[in-house]
Amino acid sequence: MAVLEDLKVDLTVVLGRSHMPLHMLLRMGRGAVIELESTETDMVEILANDHPIARGQIVVTGNRISVEITELIRKAEAVRLPGVTIGEGAVPVLEGGVNFL
Repeated sequence: MAVLEDLKVDLTVVLGRSHMPLHMLLRMGRGAVIELESTETDMVEILANDHPIARGQIVVTGNRISVEITELIRKAEAVRLPGVTIGEGAVPVLEGGVNFL
């Protein structure tokens, strides 16, 4: 466990998403407001090194904002099986063979 104490993980909380044309983004200045496709009661995504690990809810206490974890995201079944590559569309690795998609 001592080895893990110095391990750094980049945590990201995704509050919402928005789609807009690039020209609108370039015209934005200081104080611009971007509307998100979510509400204050929607769940937020929690990412560790850009990989989803949990979902939660925003909690506001006084002037502090925090995230309460309400659900852990399990690893995909393909990642846990031996002999399978990691990533989207994972295919089994055959010993001494070549995989074709």
